[in-house]
Amino acid sequence: MIAVCLPRKSQLIFCGPRRLTPSFSGLVYHTPLRLEIDAMSRLLICLLHTPLAVAVLLAGCKDRDDVTDGNVEEPAVSAPDALKTRIDAAIAYTAGQRLMNTRDQAAWQIVHGLEAFGRKLEIESDGEVVGALDYLFKGNPLKGWVLRPGDKFPDGSTGVVAILEPGSKTGEGHPDQWLGYLSQCGDVQLDDALVVGGTKHQVRDLLTQAQWDIYDGMEASWTLMAVATYLPLDAKWQAKSGKDDKDRQWSVERIVRMEAAQPLGAGGCFGSHRLYALALAVNRYQKETGKTAEQLTGGWLLARDRIDEAIKKVKEFQGRDGTLSTGFFTSPGGAQDLKSRMYAAGHTLEFLVAALPQKELEEPWVTLAVERMLDEFEQTKDLDVECGTLYHGAHALILYRKARWGK
Repeated sequence: MIAVCLPRKSQLIFCGPRRLTPSFSGLVYHTPLRLEIDAMSRLLICLLHTPLAVAVLLAGCKDRDDVTDGNVEEPAVSAPDALKTRIDAAIAYTAGQRLMNTRDQAAWQIVHGLEAFGRKLEIESDGEVVGALDYLFKGNPLKGWVLRPGDKFPDGSTGVVAILEPGSKTGEGHPDQWLGYLSQCGDVQLDDALVVGGTKHQVRDLLTQAQWDIYDGMEASWTLMAVATYLPLDAKWQAKSGKDDKDRQWSVERIVRMEAAQPLGAGGCFGSHRLYALALAVNRYQKETGKTAEQLTGGWLLARDRIDEAIKKVKEFQGRDGTLSTGFFTSPGGAQDLKSRMYAAGHTLEFLVAALPQKELEEPWVTLAVERMLDEFEQTKDLDVECGTLYHGAHALILYRKARWGK
């Protein structure tokens, strides 16, 4: 099952006079069994009815060499004010004109929306528009939001476990994915109340459980997002798994080292989430310690090298027009359809904005990458978009805007 995010207020128009009848207060929703292939088929039908879109579609079929042909004129970069206006419009449309609901979307889609918009994200439930975060934290039902009490700890607290449902696209797909994305909302604190099975917990109970459950070799990208956001960077703790007491001893740097040891392209969404988490951790470490890249050691140095390697590959594989490679960090090739480009752009830019210093975010190669993703947001305004793609892209735009111009 693939859930998609649709335009919010007006009827969904696929192309010209073709319309879908609204099913709820002027809103059009997919049923839970709607397949992604159906959405893409309608997208192609729409594309074939407009000359501009036909050109976009045909361009997507070109070989990568066509994009980087030496005869192609260098693209112009928009003025900062014009770029900011486009970014604001894309963010505002995604936040205000697309509305998920508890009937057709699940936790996987809604938590992705929370990463981008935090407490500002609204959803529809039983005919009412409500705050998504408050809805979840108060223990209301949502498919895929499956939490249970975890282990009891010496301080008297009880951890909270999010049940893994890998590949379902409804529940948590990776260890600590909910915790990791909640930590990136910007307005979720460890002391925030969280109702689980009718019992009041706190967000910190998710974090404490994650610290207890970590083990060598696990996929810890989302765990790292959370610990790099919430814990002191010199924090140490005991986990439940390990050969002996020393092996059960964990630190933020040990997670950084473990994640940085993985090859580029490995992990969720071609390793983009791992790189984003590493960038969060290393940037905070350098800021708090005042160390330059040349002064880093241990896991921090390994992470810095991996981040720099990824940035280099992104630039190397970028098309002349600014389009980021759908091969992410491993190749310049890959699919060139609109869906694949938007998916790659959002995930890659999310990492780049976290990894690059502000001055480099203003450079033409980054600006062009943002502009090409804005093209994709504008081309899909009246179309259904897979929610992970949509909200990672929106999150990247929000981070980029804040980095360049502040709130």
